[in-house]
Amino acid sequence: MTQASSLPAPADTLMFQEAQQTADVVAAQYQRNESVVRSLAADLRANPPPFVVTCARGSSDHAATYAKYLFETQLGFVTASASPSVGSVYEAKQKLKDALYIVISQSGKSPDLLHNARAAAEAGARVVAIVNVEDSPLASLAHTVIPLHAGPERSVAATKSYLSSLAAILQLGAYWKDEATLRDALPRLPDALRQAWTADWSPVTDGLVDAHNLFVLGRGLGLAAAQEAALKFKETCGLHAEAYSSAEVKHGPMALVGPGFPVLCFAQPDETGAGTLALAREFRGRGAQVWVASEEADPTAGPGESLPLVHAPHPACSPLLTIQSYYRAINALALRRGYNPDVPPHLNKVTETV
Repeated sequence: MTQASSLPAPADTLMFQEAQQTADVVAAQYQRNESVVRSLAADLRANPPPFVVTCARGSSDHAATYAKYLFETQLGFVTASASPSVGSVYEAKQKLKDALYIVISQSGKSPDLLHNARAAAEAGARVVAIVNVEDSPLASLAHTVIPLHAGPERSVAATKSYLSSLAAILQLGAYWKDEATLRDALPRLPDALRQAWTADWSPVTDGLVDAHNLFVLGRGLGLAAAQEAALKFKETCGLHAEAYSSAEVKHGPMALVGPGFPVLCFAQPDETGAGTLALAREFRGRGAQVWVASEEADPTAGPGESLPLVHAPHPACSPLLTIQSYYRAINALALRRGYNPDVPPHLNKVTETV
């Protein structure tokens, strides 16, 4: 923890400044990547893979969660997350012939991801790298590279690189599906991200200054947002947070939720939203402190318990808008708790695992 007197103002942190760039990053990314993504999507329609595999760590693995739900709900392709250690440590060969193998990384340098990308290509998979560093070792191993175009990111806490990873996955899914409803949402996303950055989430910032633990809940496409939020609570605020599906939390973890226990819910505006709102009402009934981010205000919420969620041009865009609003709130919370979000203790910007 840093002494409060030495902390920057909220708008002066690298985390704030980099997260604020996300809308412009995504707009430029979509324009610059259109040709490569359109070509890849056309080939995937002509030669569909039997299944999709993702390989990533940290925030990039949360982006992989988003890819799973996007590809399975919008395209019908089973999408599984590969554990990097299966290939890099256990050296177990995987049967990946003709699979689409997507490796997501900011730096493109981690040895375990490189090992698995190489092994996947040798096993007959089509390797796609979603990576920020275009001349990285990972990019050189891939059959197709989808650059994030996020630019330098100096804060240890990833923000614009995470959201640009989700944006790249969304663009690929939209072009692969080739349906107007999803594809037409892409050019509207940057403006929605700008609106999300201005959303007032101060109630959750104020409410968690003295917290020790909390749950972050989402479901389906929104689970990736919950996972990312829980990581950032730990990383930037020294606050222990656990992410759960709003369905999975009922299988044991909800026993911890009682009077005063903090719960942050992300209500995804699709078929999963009603269940998340119902769970929030149940937890409020137990006396828990519950905040809900939702496009529609929850009529059962008390003062300060509803967090505005910008209306998404398509439900698949909502997790990006949720996290953009969250990043501004978590930056402020870290400082309120005496932490500099740019330099979390014991962490480095690039983590290289084996």
